[in-house]
Amino acid sequence: MHSDLFEFDKQQAIKQESNFLIGIDEAGRGPLAGPVVACACFIPPSMAQHFNDVNDSKKISEAKREELFKRLTSGNGIMYGVGFATAQEIDQLNILQATFLAMRRAAQKFLRMPDSCALIDGPYPVQGLTLQQYPVIDGDAKSLAIASASIIAKVTRDHYMSVLDKLYPGYGFAGHKGYGTAKHMQALRELGPCPQHRRTFGPVRKLLPHSDLLP
Repeated sequence: MHSDLFEFDKQQAIKQESNFLIGIDEAGRGPLAGPVVACACFIPPSMAQHFNDVNDSKKISEAKREELFKRLTSGNGIMYGVGFATAQEIDQLNILQATFLAMRRAAQKFLRMPDSCALIDGPYPVQGLTLQQYPVIDGDAKSLAIASASIIAKVTRDHYMSVLDKLYPGYGFAGHKGYGTAKHMQALRELGPCPQHRRTFGPVRKLLPHSDLLP
């Protein structure tokens, strides 16, 4: 169904004269709590036909994401790296710079690959990333490598938020994954922020005493 995603990658590989095309995407820029998680993913051309059902992680169901995640992370020549930037790093750096940090961490294992090139989801190149790179707006809807990275990043983050739900009960992290839902906002008002909340994000900042605000 989505063989055109691989066709896009194939054309990009030819255009950039790259034998090793990597897709990089992130999950979790918008939530009020938890990390931002990035993934860098390489799909061997010989495996692309087995992933015609890959699509932008936001356009497929949670069950489908889980199924694709298992297939994408079970070997078969597929290589991937995952990088996190914590809530504290988001507060210290800002969300864009923390996203770049997570992406650089995700791409570590690919830095010495010959003829490698990274397609980045979004309008900006990743600051500090030493790979040859090209931003692709709406890349997770155009590129198989980026769409695959988006799925791995999203499912990894969802699993992590389920762990945080056990460590910080009462906020409902396993359900809303840290996004600012009505249930999450009610819990925030009743319990106050926990260490996983992003204190520089407006809805959290408003609930903090002035002394807790970061500079």
